[in-house]
Amino acid sequence: MGRIVVEVMPKPEILDPQGKAVAGALPRLGLDGFVAVRQGKRFELEVEGEVDDAALDQARRAAELLLSNPVIEDVVRVAAADDARSA
Repeated sequence: MGRIVVEVMPKPEILDPQGKAVAGALPRLGLDGFVAVRQGKRFELEVEGEVDDAALDQARRAAELLLSNPVIEDVVRVAAADDARSA
């Protein structure tokens, strides 16, 4: 079985309260140097056989139609799981 990773992030102009909360908590945990945090979503889609161009095209379509809200989110990556780990 192959696996495709889809990553979705809020559009830059959209307020990200979860990211803001994480950004505020990091210094309290002694983790300094981070100036901002944005929190997104990751989906892992399993496919029969190898991940090929057709499977990636289907995953992109799923990302646009179901996995993201195009009004407030951008699909930032659709890749085979091995490719997504190296990025």
